[in-house]
Amino acid sequence: MGRVLRLLAILIVLGLLGLLGYSYSGFMVPETRQVTEPVILDAD
Repeated sequence: MGRVLRLLAILIVLGLLGLLGYSYSGFMVPETRQVTEPVILDAD
């Protein structure tokens, strides 16, 4: 049972490190675009 938990912990740590590396690699950069929307102010 201890080996299974140890293996699971190692896999979780490796997965988190992989996700962290992937996020810092630049592949997860959001697409940016300018959005303009008119605003009507009702200030009477």
